[in-house]
Amino acid sequence: MSIFATKSIETLKAEAQATDGHALKRVLGRGDLIALGIGAVIGAGIFVLTGQAAAAYAGPAIVLSMAVAGVASALAGLCYAEFASAVPVSGSAYTYAYATLGELAAWLIGWDLVLEYALSASTVAVSWSGHLSAFLSQVGLSFPAALSAAPGTVVSVAGSPDVTAVFNLPAVLITAGVTTLLVIGIRESAAMNAAMVLLKSAVIVVVIAAGVFFIQPANWHPFIPANGGHFGEFGWSGVMRGAAVIFFAFIGFDAVSTVAQESRNPQRDMPIGILGSLAICTVLYMLVSGVMVGLVPYRQMLGSPAPMVVALDYAASRASGSSHLMLSALKVLVELGALAGLTSVMLVTMLGQARIFQAMARDGLLPPWAARIHERWRTPHITTIVTGCAVALAAGFTSVSVLGQLVSIGTLFAFVVVALAVLFLRARAPDLPRPFRVPLVPFVPVLAVVVCLLLMASLPQATWERLVIWMILGLVIYIAYGRRHSRVRTMAREQHTLVLEERTS
Repeated sequence: MSIFATKSIETLKAEAQATDGHALKRVLGRGDLIALGIGAVIGAGIFVLTGQAAAAYAGPAIVLSMAVAGVASALAGLCYAEFASAVPVSGSAYTYAYATLGELAAWLIGWDLVLEYALSASTVAVSWSGHLSAFLSQVGLSFPAALSAAPGTVVSVAGSPDVTAVFNLPAVLITAGVTTLLVIGIRESAAMNAAMVLLKSAVIVVVIAAGVFFIQPANWHPFIPANGGHFGEFGWSGVMRGAAVIFFAFIGFDAVSTVAQESRNPQRDMPIGILGSLAICTVLYMLVSGVMVGLVPYRQMLGSPAPMVVALDYAASRASGSSHLMLSALKVLVELGALAGLTSVMLVTMLGQARIFQAMARDGLLPPWAARIHERWRTPHITTIVTGCAVALAAGFTSVSVLGQLVSIGTLFAFVVVALAVLFLRARAPDLPRPFRVPLVPFVPVLAVVVCLLLMASLPQATWERLVIWMILGLVIYIAYGRRHSRVRTMAREQHTLVLEERTS
């Protein structure tokens, strides 16, 4: 009956294997899982943050920042891979915490994951809207400025006075489209995600392959600019600060673990999906960031929302003839890749959020309707629709400039919990079958905790304050509803009452 009561591994597996006619469909293979991971990772980070981190913190050494952020993600990824193979149940860090740290920790981490998934989807929807406007502009079309941003946002219109926006319609429309696809089915969602992943990955590969011929080696020197006198202002501290900022670009691989119950062979394929997608994304990120800072002096990308386009623009201005035309055409292709990338990020993060809500409702911490599975489509349709409405509301009416930092701190907190949970489970259940095992325990999990905490410490104080407020709100909801309706606690109370009756009789 304690708030530290855990849910046994056997119970979790039994629930995952239930075939009562309302189970999720097991249709995803290892290729689907890798594509889901890439779909969640390659998005706003690479298309937006890379140039800003290079211009303000790391310079050409942004390539090293990418490597550091990739290693930090890989440390957490190893921990997720062990859990996903040993406890192949949907719910991600929420489920892992319930099995090791107890109910209260599970609730708080589940509540924290809303910051990663739902708010991330809202942020990406707004970015998608901005890239759509840019793409339409490049092909000679336009979208009503008043309906292209959050209320009160001043939108610049070429050749006309600035317009004050009243509603972000494209962000709401893309959210509605993604929500509909997720309700219809996991197979259809996975197929669409695979198509988006193929398109955006192809765009990045084309940019790398074409851009390498226009690199100016002088732009790489000095590779690590001298420190400007403050921590994080170039030098090695700038490399680390750049890694903390660019870490946002790696967020999302953990969403693979939320579809464990829809994987055909989760014990074998989940680790491959998590670690494989991380490895592919890290290599692509390092290569494309190296090409970008080779095409244009890094300081010229400062503040640009589309640094890849800035780099191609600069290279095109120095080229002529067919080279100029090719680089100009690549700009349009980059915007298409950005739209595809952001769409797939929304799809995977909203998919993960709905399944976490479903897992929490199945445990009684949320109302029963949140656990319902559609009889025909075998998807958690109600939680998907609720998630979609919340994301659309935030994206359509809210300016989300600070949400990126909230997403980062929420994700890092989840990574810390999962790394600690690996240590707890190794101690509590040393004989539990683990098809994949984190190497060098306890060194790797402890290092994962330390690295994630260091990255969290680099975020502004205001972000920490918002996290605390969010957690207090979640604690109030748990006390008001979850604590009284928890299935684990209800079963414990019933067993306790039965024992007392037996003793009395």
